[in-house]
Amino acid sequence: MSFKQIVTAAAFILTTSFSAQSNAHHAFGAEFDANAPLVLRGSVTRIEWVNPHAWFHIEVTKDDGTKEQWRIEGGTPNTLLRRGINKNSIAIGTIIVVDGYQAKDRSNSANGRNITLADGKKMFMGSSGTGAPKDGADASDR
Repeated sequence: MSFKQIVTAAAFILTTSFSAQSNAHHAFGAEFDANAPLVLRGSVTRIEWVNPHAWFHIEVTKDDGTKEQWRIEGGTPNTLLRRGINKNSIAIGTIIVVDGYQAKDRSNSANGRNITLADGKKMFMGSSGTGAPKDGADASDR
């Protein structure tokens, strides 16, 4: 392989890997509706500790008794770790209250700002710097 072919191949690989990463991350306003705040109460069924955002899955019981699954987007795992939240901070089966914002497509997906535990402990789990509303953020995020 010639030097020119190696450089071309390397440039192609770098370009495609960077574009895939940039497409995977999004601003708050691209997916969530700041004018559609919601409060959900449910049992944690699954936690995905992945980049670019952690996801908390909860089962919510509606007023009519039916159950539905919700996906709650949090900040990046690194951001949550710096706030003292890790993948073991909330056990599966824990009842939580989530203050957040509905997905624009009105699916059972939301951006979570705060999680409140049964003992009243509140954890800010939202993303910062993504265009998300600042209300509910703790002092370190302002």
